[in-house]
Formats: sequence, C-alpha cells, structure tokens
Amino acid sequence: MYEPIRSGPSRRSVHTMAGTPSDVPHRSREEELDIQLAGHLAALLAVTDELREVAPSADLDTAAARLAEQVARLRGGHAPLRAPAGGALGEAAALHRRAHALAGRALVVAASRADTAVAILAAERMDAHAAAEQAEHPELSGAAH
Repeated sequence: MYEPIRSGPSRRSVHTMAGTPSDVPHRSREEELDIQLAGHLAALLAVTDELREVAPSADLDTAAARLAEQVARLRGGHAPLRAPAGGALGEAAALHRRAHALAGRALVVAASRADTAVAILAAERMDAHAAAEQAEHPELSGAAH
C-alpha cells in the first residue's frame, strides 16, 4: 500500500537524475546579476567601439574607457576583449539605436543590483545615443508640430 516518505527532500542539495549530488557550482543572485550586467556592458562597449570607427569623438573614447573599466570590475579584474580597429562598420544611426537599447538593459540590471556607478554610466550613454540619433535624424523627433 502506501509507505510514507521517511526523510523529506533537502533544499540544500541538488541531485542529478542518478541521485548523486551535483558538482555544478551555484551562484548567488548578485553573482548572476554581475555576470548579466558585465555582458550588457561588454556588448555596449563593442557597439561603442564600432561607433568610434564610424564617427570618432572624444565622448565615445571616454565612454569606451569607462565601460571597459566597469566590465573589468564586474569580471574580477579581467579586461574585456575588444574588437580590432577596421572591423565591420554599420550605419551610425543603427549603431546608436543598438547602443541605446543595450544601455537601457544595463540600466535595468544596474538598478536591480543597486550599482549606482553603472546606473549613472548607462543613463548617460542612453542620453548620448538618443541625442546623437536625434541629431542625425531630426525628423524623428516627437517635437514636430
């Protein structure tokens, strides 16, 4: 008939299908957010490097340095890989849109983990890319009368 379970399931150990403890390391929520944030910032850095090739500016150079610094901090001192100069170049407006979206994602994760430095950097990048896109395409402005 029915035999009761003698020992309840342990929430502390993870078991594989074979019933042996898993060797998979588990990360905290903060570690997972750090990984996610570093990924968003690294992607934003890659787009920023592309923009630096298309439309060089001191602002983009400064932004790239700040982004690389934050990625390295989040990755325990490991510097991000950078695309070599002369890579695939896209249209500046499309790159600004992509960078704006990536900065927005970084802002959401930074806010969720209360990383003020990255949240400020991401918000500044969102503003800069929105302004750059607006300057290239003034007809897209919501201010048209």
